[in-house]
Order: sequence, then C-alpha cells, then structure tokens
Amino acid sequence: MWIHPDEHKVVGEVLADFRKQRGLRQQDLAGLLGKPQSFVSSYEAGQRRIDILELLRIASALGTAPNEIFTEIIHRASH
Repeated sequence: MWIHPDEHKVVGEVLADFRKQRGLRQQDLAGLLGKPQSFVSSYEAGQRRIDILELLRIASALGTAPNEIFTEIIHRASH
C-alpha cells in the first residue's frame, strides 16, 4: 500500500474541521451531498477513502475552494 492509513485520517480530520467551521453537523452535510450520515462519518474517521470527485463535491457543499482543503491536507500531512 503506498498510502498509509494515517493519511486518510488527516483528510478526514481536515474535512471535519471545515464542516464544523461552517456550523454544519454530519447530518447536514450528508443531506447536501445526498448521502447517508454514515458516509460523512466514515470518511471523517479515516475509515473510508474518498476520490477526487467526491472531494470536489464535498468542497462545493461546504462552500469552500478545493485548493483550501488541499492546502490544509498538505500542511497537516507534512508535520
């Protein structure tokens, strides 16, 4: 495996922080995405990988530019 499981946790933590900064619950974001709450919960916990298209949809639902999310993921993953 070329991606360490801890890196998925970083992605999930970043996305959870962006969601919380917008005052959204997991249920709220799931509704915006047309997904079950468990979808949001599993990727925020680092238990589910998300692909680039899902990340773009999540960023859009959060009203965030994808590059802001990528920058924060890179920042946290490099420390």
